[in-house]
Amino acid sequence: MSDTDLPLSPEDVAEIAAILENSPFREIDIATGRFRLRVAKGDGSDAGVTQEWQWAGAGGEVAAVVASAFADDPDAVAAPLPGTFYHAPSPGAPPFVAVGDKVGPDSVIGIVETMKLMNPVHAGRAGTVAEVLAPNATMVAKGQPLIRLS
Repeated sequence: MSDTDLPLSPEDVAEIAAILENSPFREIDIATGRFRLRVAKGDGSDAGVTQEWQWAGAGGEVAAVVASAFADDPDAVAAPLPGTFYHAPSPGAPPFVAVGDKVGPDSVIGIVETMKLMNPVHAGRAGTVAEVLAPNATMVAKGQPLIRLS
């Protein structure tokens, strides 16, 4: 899908995010016959804005398949949204976590880039990194396991 096929331009999404940031609301959920866009503010522990695109039609079926394919791993920290997963904050920087590292619920384990926005991924619970499942700089689906904790 090219940028010209998107129902909103990146500038449109940035404008919506700016409106949300300057409002008392925590999230905006826009649904039309062609797409659904959900934009949510962080709660202080996770700075930034996240986005979730779901195109009308097969999107619901695809999301259900993705969720069921990854539901078998309760020890995994999953991608909160689709995008490119990065292990480190910048090229050449050390990774956020490595095998053997102890993490807490608020620990950042990586970044998912979606529509040019960098979204931190938090562990969500305490544990020790047992395995890094997603390679650096690869596309991941929403719900795809990124790391496994023990």
